[in-house]
Amino acid sequence: MKKLLLIACSFCLIAILSFCSEKREQVVQEKKSYEWTLVDSLDLEFLGNPMLTDVRRDGGKLIFFDPPSSEILITDSRGKIEYSFSKNEDTPDAYGFMLESPGFYGKDKIAVYGMNGLFIYDLDGTMQKKIPHPESLNGAASMNYIGKSTESVELDGHDYLLPKSVRPRNSFPGKQEFYDNYRALELVNIDEPMREIIPFEKGSHFLNGKGYIQSDYSPALEAQDGKLYIVHGGDPQLYVYQLSSEGAKLDTTIQMDIPSFLTPEGKDRAEFQEGHVEVRGGSASIRNIHILGDLLLLDFYSGQDPLKAQEARAVWQSGKEEEGRAMYQKIEENTPKGTLIYNINGLSHIGIVHPPAQTGGRTYASGGGFTWFQKLPDPDVEEDFLRVYKMKLAEK
Repeated sequence: MKKLLLIACSFCLIAILSFCSEKREQVVQEKKSYEWTLVDSLDLEFLGNPMLTDVRRDGGKLIFFDPPSSEILITDSRGKIEYSFSKNEDTPDAYGFMLESPGFYGKDKIAVYGMNGLFIYDLDGTMQKKIPHPESLNGAASMNYIGKSTESVELDGHDYLLPKSVRPRNSFPGKQEFYDNYRALELVNIDEPMREIIPFEKGSHFLNGKGYIQSDYSPALEAQDGKLYIVHGGDPQLYVYQLSSEGAKLDTTIQMDIPSFLTPEGKDRAEFQEGHVEVRGGSASIRNIHILGDLLLLDFYSGQDPLKAQEARAVWQSGKEEEGRAMYQKIEENTPKGTLIYNINGLSHIGIVHPPAQTGGRTYASGGGFTWFQKLPDPDVEEDFLRVYKMKLAEK
């Protein structure tokens, strides 16, 4: 994407200390101007359509997943493939339909979350652990984004995993109890059963009586130093929890005012059917969260214009695929997207940065104090490699 819609954001930040029921207003810090600067790049030589899913905490290794072949690739920081494996056969160590992209677990293991459970592999692909789902799944869907994978966090000297919760809980989004009992995540010690955490808190947009599809509320999160930062997809509220091996306790809530952000309107719950799972790629959402030093980064997508998207869909379905594709591309180019920047100490909003050129405004990974963006492929040139930009955030 060569042109971006510039947006100026103003934020009213309200923090609620839930453990003592106090409310406090935070002063918005003076805005600063930031830009992405190129540090280095790597080329992954692989025929297929690989996607970067995770970077190890120290930046020393990267994980890629190639959907056409179901191949999981582990490379060094220069893009050299060191390990690769696939689990697309019907075997006891196969994760099944992938619910979240592969992520690092500790220094030398990979976590993959699928319909068959949560699987831990070593770098060679040998299964180390299988954790079954707490409940039988009626159905599931997933949306894969660059740099978004099963998250992990160190608590009390042990590594825990934080996959999204896919429990049906004997309900579905057409019923009120689904929203009352919803939990966004599982807190997983691999030697214990999964523990569900993070409800829709009081005041959540998703408790307004409407019905919502999975992509409306799919969580974006990051955890570090005993704190969990999470946003429920298209509800522009950042929740900060105190996180421990026992669970999570709400600490702070920040209401984000993002111009042009099309918060999902929802629909009548009578339109939902049990067992049916739906996702939509053009919905507004916070898609991922990163921590770089003392900065908290929220990668946002403001959502496609629904009327224009409906028009493009109608053109596509009428058989005019080329015209429909061009319309979708134009809509995507005009959809505001970027990264909100907060000071992690005090959670004051300090700026916004737009996506770097040649990345199509897509999401990104982080690790080792840097961010990692995939170069948007050239549609007119057949390439047998994937280029990844290693970048840092610099104040202008």
